[in-house]
Amino acid sequence: MQHTVIFHICSSALWAEAKHNEYRCPSLESEGFIHCSTADQVVEVANYLFRGNRSLILLVIDPEQVISRIQYEDAGNGKLYPHIYGPLNPRAVIAVEPFEPSADGTFSLPKGYA
Repeated sequence: MQHTVIFHICSSALWAEAKHNEYRCPSLESEGFIHCSTADQVVEVANYLFRGNRSLILLVIDPEQVISRIQYEDAGNGKLYPHIYGPLNPRAVIAVEPFEPSADGTFSLPKGYA
């Protein structure tokens, strides 16, 4: 049975530090969770927060393989976003996609994830 993946936007340097251990990002320490998005949300998030940033990758996460608790919560805009409450175990990351903006600085979802 195929299930829905979730996404996390990060720098390749931050991901490289965690490949063989657990992944932690600054929001885990400051807010208590790792921000993630669904396929319907990730482009909007990227364009809002990271427009023009050319040093990003997109972690494709199998939520059924995540050891930490995932909770969908309203981010204040009426939309429910997946938040991972704890470190992300790298085995739950099923793909790492380059996530470069187009010439105008906007992002689009990599092929195969729409």
